[in-house]
Amino acid sequence: MLDKTYSPATLEDKFYDAWEKSGVMECGRKPEAQPFTLMMPPPNVTGRLHIGHALTFSLQDFLVRYYRMKGRDVLYQPGTDHAGIATQMMVERELQKEGKTRHDLGRAEFLKRVWQWKEESGNTIVTQLKKLGASPDWKRERFTLDEGLSHAVRKVFVDLYNQKLIYKDKRLVNWDAVLQTAVSDLEVENKDSKSNLWVIAYPLEDEKDKFIHVATTRPETLLGDVAVAVHPEDERYKNWIGKRVHLPLTNRLIPIVGDIHADPEKGTGAVKITPAHDFNDFEVGKRQGLPMINIMDSYARLNENVPEVYQGLDRESARKKVLEDLEEQGLLIEIQETQNTLPYSERSGVLIEPWLTDQWYVDAHTLAQPALKGVREGKTTFTPDFWDKTYFDWLENIQPWCISRQLWWGHQIPAWYGPDGHAFVAMNEEEAQNQAQIHYGKTLSLTQDEDVLDTWFSSGLWPFSTLGWPKETSEFKRYYPTDVLITGHDILFFWVARMMMMGLHFTGEVPFKKVCMHALVRDEKGQKMSKTKGNVVDPLEMIEQYGADAMRFSLATLAAPGRDLKFSKTFVEGARNFATKLWNAARYCEMNASTYQSDFVPSSVTLPLNQWIIKSVDDLGFKVGEAIETFRFNEASQSLYQFIWGTFCDWYLEFSKPYLQDESAPERAETQATIAWVLDRLLRMLHPFMPYVTEALWQHLHVTEDLLAGSSWPEEPVRFIQDVTPAFEDISWIIEVISEIRSLRAEMNISPAAKLLLKIYDAGPEVHRRARDFEALLLRLARLEHLEVFSEHAQNGDTKGAVQALVNDASLIIPLHGAINIEAEMARLQKEILKLDSEHQGLSGRLNNPSFIERAPEDVVNEAKGRLDEINLRKGKLNLALTRLSVS
Repeated sequence: MLDKTYSPATLEDKFYDAWEKSGVMECGRKPEAQPFTLMMPPPNVTGRLHIGHALTFSLQDFLVRYYRMKGRDVLYQPGTDHAGIATQMMVERELQKEGKTRHDLGRAEFLKRVWQWKEESGNTIVTQLKKLGASPDWKRERFTLDEGLSHAVRKVFVDLYNQKLIYKDKRLVNWDAVLQTAVSDLEVENKDSKSNLWVIAYPLEDEKDKFIHVATTRPETLLGDVAVAVHPEDERYKNWIGKRVHLPLTNRLIPIVGDIHADPEKGTGAVKITPAHDFNDFEVGKRQGLPMINIMDSYARLNENVPEVYQGLDRESARKKVLEDLEEQGLLIEIQETQNTLPYSERSGVLIEPWLTDQWYVDAHTLAQPALKGVREGKTTFTPDFWDKTYFDWLENIQPWCISRQLWWGHQIPAWYGPDGHAFVAMNEEEAQNQAQIHYGKTLSLTQDEDVLDTWFSSGLWPFSTLGWPKETSEFKRYYPTDVLITGHDILFFWVARMMMMGLHFTGEVPFKKVCMHALVRDEKGQKMSKTKGNVVDPLEMIEQYGADAMRFSLATLAAPGRDLKFSKTFVEGARNFATKLWNAARYCEMNASTYQSDFVPSSVTLPLNQWIIKSVDDLGFKVGEAIETFRFNEASQSLYQFIWGTFCDWYLEFSKPYLQDESAPERAETQATIAWVLDRLLRMLHPFMPYVTEALWQHLHVTEDLLAGSSWPEEPVRFIQDVTPAFEDISWIIEVISEIRSLRAEMNISPAAKLLLKIYDAGPEVHRRARDFEALLLRLARLEHLEVFSEHAQNGDTKGAVQALVNDASLIIPLHGAINIEAEMARLQKEILKLDSEHQGLSGRLNNPSFIERAPEDVVNEAKGRLDEINLRKGKLNLALTRLSVS
């Protein structure tokens, strides 16, 4: 017998172990079946399951569990990412506690420590993914520093280098002066900041009384200026283009150039050009053929390229000194307050410095062309489809990709240098030595490049490197290209696009046929979650409190394509209550001896009630399956919720009670079998979303050692022996009548205990028959004292002091006298309407105020609009109820 109380904690470990031991999650078990492949985005080995992870991995698991049940040979490929910077930082912090740095250990010993940390505590997230119920093929788990994947990384680097698509260049990068490495755009957090705009006078050459005024937020980089730019069509400066100015505080002369980067509408219309310390200026410098002077060292201190008085100063000290000297010379004209956005390193928290340095780059523009073509030709499609425009915009304007990082943890760049700095790129040191022997004509000592590759370089190979490429393995041949990729839209550029570029270049095929981009998870007010705001939801806490099934199902119900999720724990509570409802329903069925019968023939049932539920659950299976396959997980889960809670529990089980309770009723055995058959179908359909509770209930229903996780999806429609349309229409009519009566009770504030009289007018032969055949149901579930049915129209005397509703062409009339105090109820309704009117007036005033719309955050405006809609809907219902009472 099922436990009286649903307790998710007692189910989850038990059944996850059973799934793993059974092999149901493993690929290759159905060699004749069509494969279905989905790659798990490898979470950082340093990671802890957060709400974004929970959404991504839940959506993926919905799909893979569904397709397993559909009979496909599913590969859900798991793994973790070495996460270069994040992991190195974790281990360096541990060393700090010992009073050491990585340099004290040396590279080899430090890497031993990192591997040791990874083995001991670095795989926490894998355990947490199991807690969530994710069901990949764990026997195929990969790590981006596995030897097989490392071989693929070296192969790709060497091939791209030989194809002249990887090269070394001096360009600007996002430089972290604390971590001493370049970082990707994804690791840069832009923060709004109050700042100053300093207007500085640059004296014209040979014209002592003439100056050009330049506005800047970074006066300390003035010492690296190589030009002043003005717009070529700016009438104020047209004649100055080609002239030179004295660069303040230095002995240098720099030119005035005409460039479209200068905006006549901003500041003074003239901008300083510092190509070695600003990304926009770098592009201007390339266009104008200007020199690039790097004035900072790797610690963001001013170097030997500035006057001696400034050398060795950090950025803040240099700014203070520069401003003091400018003011002393009368060249600091004005200081204005301004608002700008500053880039900070996500890892170290330090201000990012655009820094000119030698790095390795990929010719991303060349690799992007096949990736653009693959989507334009429909070989890969996006859901929602508007993401393809964002994808096109980025790839069409893609810049060279900086792939080197000044770290020790990661894929060390396979390049070795001779004594003169000549680079030899090879799969290993032996091959590099062979190249050097040919180049120099003798054997010389080589030194490997100390840098490692950007983490996205190795994860960009994930869809095929995990399958054994560059070897032509059986797994690669069978499971590539993959079917679906599900991921957050925030890594569209950093991961999805790079997998497309790498996949097409090295395999000739797109890495995935469909990409489902899910939205971000926000708090219940639509605000971005952050520790600072204190609105972060920890999915592990939710799982511990409410169970993994509740966590998964709540995410499913909110996951509307293209829309950010407004999440709160109330959704998880609601999903837990839903699981409890299902548990109690299954327990009720068990108590009424509804056991599953393998020889039950649903098409042969004769009771209209049973015909109706079988037809209904049949239709549901098609609807849910179609929604899952088109990534409308919210529609699939909501359909299941409404059917199980409403159609099955509240209607069908209630309707079936008389048949179950009467042991002499001839329909009892058929109803018991039908209930069990329907419950079996519902558990199968719900399993992808709530795997634990469904597995537990299925085991009790079937009394079998087989697992629901390995069973089939209920897709074969029932072919009834007879036409069940009349039964379907009969039960639908009864439900509508009872629902209308319950709605009238709620609107009129009638006590649930009050027994009412129902009069049905304009009743045709079908209504007479239904009222007769199902009178007992109507009396019990609508809480009626008596039921009267008339063929004629209702007269004024019949409707006086009553409320009414229409069901099809029949009029339902309920006399109110004796059921409620009409005068008191009218007063209550009027009071509530006045209260809503007041709130409506206040909200309308705010929304009609342009100042409010302009200043208020988008989520606040949307919340106000939503509340206004709720008020209008509620007022409509209250006014209708008031009208009915007034007529009474």
